[in-house]
Amino acid sequence: MVTWAYAAILAWSVAMPAPATSVAPVPSVTPVTPAALPMPRPEQVMAVPPELHAQLQQQVIDAGGSGRSRLERLVGFLFQKPGLGMEYSADATLTVEQAYRTRKANCLTFTLLTVALARESGLQAYGQELDDIVAWRVGDDIIYRFNHVNAGITVGRSRLTVDVAQDLVRGRKPPEPISDQRLLALYYNNRAAELLVGAAPAAANPYMAMALQLAPRYANAWANAGVLHLRQGDPPAAEHDYLKALALDPDNAGALVNLVALYRNNGDEAHRAIYARRLEKVQVKDPYFQFLQAESAEKQGDYAGAVEHYRQAIRLYDGDPRFYFGLAHAYQQLGEERRARRAMNRAAALTRSNAAGRN
Repeated sequence: MVTWAYAAILAWSVAMPAPATSVAPVPSVTPVTPAALPMPRPEQVMAVPPELHAQLQQQVIDAGGSGRSRLERLVGFLFQKPGLGMEYSADATLTVEQAYRTRKANCLTFTLLTVALARESGLQAYGQELDDIVAWRVGDDIIYRFNHVNAGITVGRSRLTVDVAQDLVRGRKPPEPISDQRLLALYYNNRAAELLVGAAPAAANPYMAMALQLAPRYANAWANAGVLHLRQGDPPAAEHDYLKALALDPDNAGALVNLVALYRNNGDEAHRAIYARRLEKVQVKDPYFQFLQAESAEKQGDYAGAVEHYRQAIRLYDGDPRFYFGLAHAYQQLGEERRARRAMNRAAALTRSNAAGRN
């Protein structure tokens, strides 16, 4: 099993791998990270270069028509040729101009690009955030917690969503509109996270500082700042950051996990026990933590334990077909074919229902 108490968690706003759109499938590509360039200023992140505006003018704006027809052309322009033909790349947290040059983007960059081009096309556009846990990845002794963002477009009385990962991301709640300042803070937070795991984690410092400057009440950024300080050998600063995150969000899992680990490592058993109890209360209410535990149990061959965790995840949230797919697989490994079929049928029904809700 993944042992949370010895891992660092980054709330990293990127989507799950290999996404798709309602327009056309977007292939998975090799992740791209910009070379060692100066950190862009906030006003540069969403700036549309003249060449891109000219292409947008010709293929989207000049045809005129209703707001909905412009939006449809914009979506086609983003994902299809002879438009941009953007490709998904999980680690490609880029500015709008960098995305245009490379034709690569993750969900955050897709959102920046969509919002910027929609506004250039005369549409009302804004970022949206889903703060439910949607995916995990383990690597470089860090457990990454992935949140998700997408673009909201208002046309008349309709609020529409453009989402590169709509077929893969599940949230318990609808996305929440966010300010440009918050969206930019997510960009700098993401870049800090990408640089953190590289050869020179100090390069992440200005990005993390900018994220906190733009969104000083963003608890996940404070938790990530703690991870960065710990990686740079400054446990007291890391402790300060984790406590700041918890002051803003008492249930912040990243801060709680890392505080428990920090106090265990420095021998502060009294504080470790306090925050371990708080962490346990958060984890037991989080269906996606239960899902993670179930997957970990399966990897260890503990299929009975996996069933328990999948069932607990379902009790907490019955709307994610992945829980039922996992449960069906665990039941199959235990030879319980009837229960496996029942779980698989429920997973298929949820998949159809979710797909119908997006159309």
